[in-house]
Amino acid sequence: MEKSNKLRVFAFAKFQAVLLALVGLLAGIFYSFGEAFYDLLSTGSMNSGAALAFFALLCMPIIFAAFGFILELSEACLFNIFANWFEGIQLDFIQNDS
Repeated sequence: MEKSNKLRVFAFAKFQAVLLALVGLLAGIFYSFGEAFYDLLSTGSMNSGAALAFFALLCMPIIFAAFGFILELSEACLFNIFANWFEGIQLDFIQNDS
């Protein structure tokens, strides 16, 4: 069992940005296709609102990634500052001998 009192801030933030970009892409897919499906059922055709909803496929991953990067950057910095107070994180490493 190893203890860690420091995190690599930018590596952690990049990981979170990629992860939240994928979540944003999934949210954009649900939002855009949900809006198109709703318009087709309610009006029988697609209007400009549904066309703008497909813009979410581009914007939501970018916005989610930016907020994920900023949030995780601040969290990792705070962890590095206060880790000594809370004894850090205990990690178990398994060595693979293959």
